[in-house]
Amino acid sequence: MNGYSQYKEKSIYSMSGPELLLLLFDEAIKRLSRAERSLQEKDYTDFEDCIQRTTRIVRYLIDILNMDYPISRDLRRIYTYLVYDLSRVNAGRERRQDEIGRIRHILSELREAFDGASRKVNDTHMVIQREVRG
Repeated sequence: MNGYSQYKEKSIYSMSGPELLLLLFDEAIKRLSRAERSLQEKDYTDFEDCIQRTTRIVRYLIDILNMDYPISRDLRRIYTYLVYDLSRVNAGRERRQDEIGRIRHILSELREAFDGASRKVNDTHMVIQREVRG
């Protein structure tokens, strides 16, 4: 493994849960942009790879949902719809090209929502009473 790969792997392992979640969204959004370019360039192999990788990311987001929270059911429905829509894009290719931007927009909105929630949680400070000695 080269130095860059080791650095990248170390940085991923040192990320917090919210940072990893944002990284997943960023990667899915990046892959959809690349899929759109590949489709315009008629590079169908790269297009299919990008759609498949995005689908795997969204399926992973479904897998890691904690179903103890009511919002998880709504998120699961959204993610399941995105997987369905990604399969339609892959099957329809150029007929469904306009769908890629819509899917990317949905993922971007979800990313922003998770980023905002993470910031809000991290900005909440609890004051712990400590005994002063000395």
